[in-house]
Amino acid sequence: MAQTVALGAARRSDAGKGAARQLRMSGRIPAVIYGHGREPESLSLGEAELERALTGLEVGSALFDLDVEGTPVKAVVREIQRHPFRAKILHVDFLEIHAGEKITLQLAIHLTGAPDGVRNGGGVLDQALRELTIRVLPTEIPDRLDVDVTELRVGQSLHVSDLRIPNVEILTDPGKTVCSVVAPKLEAEPVVAEAEVAVAEPELIRKPKAEDEVEGSED
Repeated sequence: MAQTVALGAARRSDAGKGAARQLRMSGRIPAVIYGHGREPESLSLGEAELERALTGLEVGSALFDLDVEGTPVKAVVREIQRHPFRAKILHVDFLEIHAGEKITLQLAIHLTGAPDGVRNGGGVLDQALRELTIRVLPTEIPDRLDVDVTELRVGQSLHVSDLRIPNVEILTDPGKTVCSVVAPKLEAEPVVAEAEVAVAEPELIRKPKAEDEVEGSED
């Protein structure tokens, strides 16, 4: 069962990059909530409260009880925008949900265990897929998805079709590879360039001239 987090929010009427920048400088984070045919509504969240709420949380599958100035709204996070160089949150998108209606979301895949092919075959575990797209009732959202890879040998793979999640409809292509144990890459022998051997020309040995030998003739 997904974790539920309570979070306070305030409505805001200002818009634009300048207003969002001023909001962040005041210690609040701009956000928006949409869904169920409602017009997107701009909100602001306390930065410190939001950071605490997100600590150690599987954001994609967590449920939020938003208190929007006294009005309770159930929601999930659709997207968190962060600063490209710092961990600072810039903006949050929420999707309003209702208990009896299924929603589509992304569920992170966590690989567990040490594959046989890594322990005994010297292979390397390669995770090709890190999220599943699922459709599920809010009350049935998994807290997390752990996939045991202990039995995988070198050359073996797990595919989406191998995964079983109770009460969840998996929308990701079943043929997609989740992970594989691949053989270690053999390091190519270094190509040694033939040394350029400088061939010294043989020293020309000249016969010493006799002291009385005279080059040329003087008449």
